[in-house]
Amino acid sequence: MATSVQVFSDLQASDLLFLGEAALKTLEISIVAISVGTIFGVIFGWMLNAGNMAVRMVVNGFLDVFRSVPLIIQLILFDSFIAIAGYPLPAFWSGTIILSIYTSSLVAQVARSGIDAVPLTTRRASRSLGMTYWQDMRYIVWPIGLRAVLPSWVGVALSVLKDSALVSVIGYIELLKASQILITRTAETFTVLAIAGLFYFALSYPIAKASSYIEKRWQQ
Repeated sequence: MATSVQVFSDLQASDLLFLGEAALKTLEISIVAISVGTIFGVIFGWMLNAGNMAVRMVVNGFLDVFRSVPLIIQLILFDSFIAIAGYPLPAFWSGTIILSIYTSSLVAQVARSGIDAVPLTTRRASRSLGMTYWQDMRYIVWPIGLRAVLPSWVGVALSVLKDSALVSVIGYIELLKASQILITRTAETFTVLAIAGLFYFALSYPIAKASSYIEKRWQQ
C-alpha cells in the first residue's frame, strides 16, 4: 500500500518571525542606501547646478548610466564583477553600494530642481545684503528648496524601499526573498504575499505620514 508523502508544510508562527526579520533587513539596507544616496545626490545636484559645462556633462553622463540601466542588471553585473576581480563582498554591501549610487542618481535631479526653485532675485538680494555664496546656500537656498522638493524626495525614498527587493537576486534575504522561500515550502502564495504586503505597508506608511506632517508644519 502506497504511503502519502507530505511535500508542503503549513504556515507557522515562526514563519511570521522569519518575515519580520527579513522586513528589518529590508529596512536596514534601505536606510543605509537612502541616507548615503541622499548625501551624494545633494552633492551631485549642486554640481549640476553650479558646475561648469564640463563638470555638468561628466556628472550627467555618470548619473544617466545608473538612471537608465535597470537596477537588477546593475546589481548582477556589480556583484559578478567584484567576484571575478577577486574582491567578493557580502550581498548586503554589494546591494548597498549599488542602491546608494542608484538613489544618488535620482536625488541629484531632485536637489538640482530644489536649487532652481529659488528665484534668482531672492539669491541676488541675499548677496546684496553681504552674504557669502555658502551663507546664501545655507540660509536661503536649502531651506526654500527643501520645502519645494520634499514630496519628490519622499517619492524617491519609497521607491528605493520597494526596489530593495531586487537585492534578492544576489542572495540577500530581504522581505521578498523570504516570502519566496516560504511560498516554496508552504505553497500558500496568497497568504504569504498578503503578509509581506502588510510588512511593506508598515515600512512605507510612517515615511509618508512623517512627510505629510512636516509639510503641514511648514505651512503654518
